[in-house]
Amino acid sequence: MGVSFSSPIHDPSERRVTLRYDEIGNRLKAYRLGSNLSADEIANQLGISRTALYRFEKGELAKIETLERLAELLGVSIPTLLGVGIEYIPSAVSYFERMRQIEETSDQIIVLSGPISLLLSSDNFMLTLEEVLTENVTKNVANRERALSDIPKLMEILRARKDAYRRRRPAIVNLMSAMEIERFLHHGLVGRSGLPEEVLEQRRALAREELDHFAQLLENPPIGVQIGIVTDTLPHTGFQIFRQPDRKILVLSPFRLGGEPNIRVGVAMITSAPDALSFHEASIDEMWGRALKGQNAANLVRQLLASKRVPNDNEDFSNPGKAPKRGSRNKRPSLM
Repeated sequence: MGVSFSSPIHDPSERRVTLRYDEIGNRLKAYRLGSNLSADEIANQLGISRTALYRFEKGELAKIETLERLAELLGVSIPTLLGVGIEYIPSAVSYFERMRQIEETSDQIIVLSGPISLLLSSDNFMLTLEEVLTENVTKNVANRERALSDIPKLMEILRARKDAYRRRRPAIVNLMSAMEIERFLHHGLVGRSGLPEEVLEQRRALAREELDHFAQLLENPPIGVQIGIVTDTLPHTGFQIFRQPDRKILVLSPFRLGGEPNIRVGVAMITSAPDALSFHEASIDEMWGRALKGQNAANLVRQLLASKRVPNDNEDFSNPGKAPKRGSRNKRPSLM
């Protein structure tokens, strides 16, 4: 069944920020998974038992001195721990665990992140991803053993995210870049440079299969899925906006999966600050308005698969049976 191309952004009335002890517990769990510390070690630093730690992670109230110790452990202030401010995440494992937690209660997810969206990716993509992430941890990487040991934990989290998405089916809006797609086709699904040519050919074939999967999603989108492809510049830093029943959340991240992944370097940020959300929502609306969608976007992807060429921004992709012509693109759809 087709989906109308409505605007991905809505404007519900703003709600007062409230303290969320479940979120504090989620942050503690994400930190534990990404820190390489045991539950006993973290419990000792907080001055509580292991049993109390798990209750804390589930959202139970904690004493003020425990909150103070947790803020010190996370390197943040008490107000930031309580949700007033920006949450900074320097670990990919912690970051993707936080994404899993946030997605569990989100009704709509807006994604601007690389050529491939994990939640919409194919099963074959997931089968190859662990190998790609492993080869990304090259021999000269600092703390290589820990980086390698993080990958199974990361894959478990990513599989849980996919399973949750398929179970809950929140609405998802995915903005992709034609230039990122072209780069993905050229390099393939690789974790590093210098791979043998026969491996590169296999990975390029996998990239083509994945983009064919997205072309099919564009032609026959599942209910609640909207995909747009922008033929000019998109921001280099990916971000996501999550809409939940009582709030909106903005996430900015340097971490990325798929071709040329990054799971080691950078700091992600999470905030519900109204100003930050407003600016990013306006940016999404602007990019969504000029993006190709539906069959036009599918035609673009299939042309890239055929030619591996980045299209001109003035080309017309409305007729799949003819070569693209110069002139005005398809009219901007009305955004409801």
